[in-house]
Amino acid sequence: MRTGPPRTHAQRSTLTATALALSLAGVTVLASPQQAGAAESAPIGFGAGTTGGAGTAAVTVSTLAAFKTAVTGNAAKVVKVNGLITLSGQVDVGSNTTVLGVGSSSGFTGGGLRLKKVTNVVIRNLNISKPLAPSDGVTVESSTKVWIDHNSFSADRGHDKDYYDGLLDINHGSDNVTVSWNTFKDHFKGSLVGHSDKNASQDTGHLKVTYHHNHFSDVYSRIPSLRFGTGHFYDNYVVGADTAVHSRMGAQMLVENNVFRSTKVAVTTNRSSDVDGFANLRGNDLGGAATEISRTGTFTSAPYSYTAEPASSVVASVTAGAGAGKL
Repeated sequence: MRTGPPRTHAQRSTLTATALALSLAGVTVLASPQQAGAAESAPIGFGAGTTGGAGTAAVTVSTLAAFKTAVTGNAAKVVKVNGLITLSGQVDVGSNTTVLGVGSSSGFTGGGLRLKKVTNVVIRNLNISKPLAPSDGVTVESSTKVWIDHNSFSADRGHDKDYYDGLLDINHGSDNVTVSWNTFKDHFKGSLVGHSDKNASQDTGHLKVTYHHNHFSDVYSRIPSLRFGTGHFYDNYVVGADTAVHSRMGAQMLVENNVFRSTKVAVTTNRSSDVDGFANLRGNDLGGAATEISRTGTFTSAPYSYTAEPASSVVASVTAGAGAGKL
């Protein structure tokens, strides 16, 4: 059961010409971790080893029908999206797929993408906006090896909090996910990991997710909210949140070298669920934000190689490098 206080409701370094060309073609190059600020050619963190459709010729689409056809099935494929496509609901993406936006303004609006019971998927350089409920901008469901990188997620705060659904939700025992260099803006419910307090049997031992170098701006909460799993949240920039990092239902979180501004509660472990979560904090610039840490837990060292830049350089790195059009 829960412990603790009463619950409230609440620089770019340049890639080599070869690596850059491969990245823009949707090909993932396996490499050791690069300096912070670089546009990585492969995911760092729990999603390491995700390659998507690496090595296959890209297909470029500009209509919904063509996109649905291109992303169907589990054969390796790279699908480039040219332009902004309006969705009603979500489009299912098959395994071994790279979905890559062309330029800085291609992507989807009104709905989103669903990765359900798939593996080895890369989502990069897309604008994903205003996913009308019950659709998320991206849903990762019962899926493994996913890299979500350099996308721009957004909605608006002019509607009720349930008018749009989540920008990025990861659930039903999904595992080995890296969320890097994205922007999340103007939304109530940012990123939910683990959809229910009652899903312990499926989620326990899974939901391992790394968030690094993301920019959350005027996102009210769920930055992220994590149940049962293991989350590493480092070098992110959070502005204008009510409640940012939320660890619950025994989740283990390592919160490292992040910057928080105009945020009420930077990290909490004791809200909304009957069982508290765990969080270890180090090197963060809280900017005056409160913390509510009832249990510190055992996740103090990530099981992979990475370089966490100091909080003092995070704002410059993230504002320069995060979002679509920054590859």
